[in-house]
Amino acid sequence: MFLELIGTVFAGIAAAGLVMLLSRVTGGRLPRWAVPVCAGLAMIAMTVSMEYSWYERTRAGLPDDVQIAETVQKKSLYQPWTYLVPYVNRFVAVDAASIQRHPEQPAQRIADLYFFGRWAPVRKIPVAFDCAENRSAVLDSDTQFGSNGDIVNANWQPVESGAALLTTTCGLS
Repeated sequence: MFLELIGTVFAGIAAAGLVMLLSRVTGGRLPRWAVPVCAGLAMIAMTVSMEYSWYERTRAGLPDDVQIAETVQKKSLYQPWTYLVPYVNRFVAVDAASIQRHPEQPAQRIADLYFFGRWAPVRKIPVAFDCAENRSAVLDSDTQFGSNGDIVNANWQPVESGAALLTTTCGLS
């Protein structure tokens, strides 16, 4: 976030410098308001560029074992251009290397899910998926495991059969 702020400020300074140079080359024919207006427009353009490129930059930095399962696109009233071209500001990824299965429960998987947000810290949550019964449960301190691999005290929630997290997790193992 701090580096993006620095980049935005430098984009404004660079644009102002170019307009000042152009004004000097043209003999002062540009209006005085052109410098701050161009600096402001450059800073807005830099901010919009960073918003739209965040997902690709973040995705490119993920290890090969981490598969993106679901994305959330943002549309905002104070950013009217997002109604024409929305951008991804959140996504959920499944760590394929963390998927665990029990031999006696072949339809169940436990995987680490990573929740990424544009201005939020990354959250890692272990989740159990039952691929046969289309359900999932967040694993917490109350969750226990039986001797035959049963997940005990889990709060199972139904999941639609085509849900991205379910199909991604069940398809990776």
